[in-house]
Amino acid sequence: MTDAPTTAPRWSRVLIKLSGEAFAGDQGFGIDGGIVAQLAQSIIDVKAEMDVDIAIVVGGGNIWRGMTGAGAGMDRAQADYMGMLATVMNALALQETLERLGQPTRVQSAIHMSQVAEPYIRRRAIRHLEKGRVVIFAGGTGNPFFTTDTTSALRAVEIEAGAILMGKNGTDGVYTDDPRTNPDAEKLDTVTYIDVINRGLKVMDTTAITLCMENDLPIVVFDLMGDRLISRILRGEAIGTLVS
Repeated sequence: MTDAPTTAPRWSRVLIKLSGEAFAGDQGFGIDGGIVAQLAQSIIDVKAEMDVDIAIVVGGGNIWRGMTGAGAGMDRAQADYMGMLATVMNALALQETLERLGQPTRVQSAIHMSQVAEPYIRRRAIRHLEKGRVVIFAGGTGNPFFTTDTTSALRAVEIEAGAILMGKNGTDGVYTDDPRTNPDAEKLDTVTYIDVINRGLKVMDTTAITLCMENDLPIVVFDLMGDRLISRILRGEAIGTLVS
């Protein structure tokens, strides 16, 4: 029997956004089992250290991007539905790894597929969280033309999360420009929602940022693969960039 968590987190309930690209690792596509195991272990470590409810939204860009299909002439709605199915694949991979490591987990999908996932039901999701389970939201919002960023904002508001922890793949915060192409880009420790919108900063799409702003929902942008960063953020350390 493990000891009960003793550390009080900065927020008692958080939603973590995991980009689809992170699941691919260095491969750039598909699902890297080692990376998924690393992500799962970091979540388990946080649950063991502190009393925090964790929900997760997964992207699907490592398998399919709706905008890519639309750019090639495919109907945008059809391409987006394909992207939603990709998020379910990532969610199932993460669930399997979490449960293999001993963490009870539920996948809730906005697109009904009862053989592999529960339908998204807000009250049921909250109850799972209260019972100590990690809840993974898949299938986006269930509607085309909305990104998984918007899903993250929507689900976080619905489950009354204290913050969104937005894990980026290889980026440790919000910059004034793309640091990979502009060496003069400056990292911002804090930034307002309005500045993100007005300056076109790459955090979330405008719909998602607006929803967070209207509900006073802070966003922490951090490097997903950094060492124990989720735990350090929840302990109150100034990690990455705080959008509020």
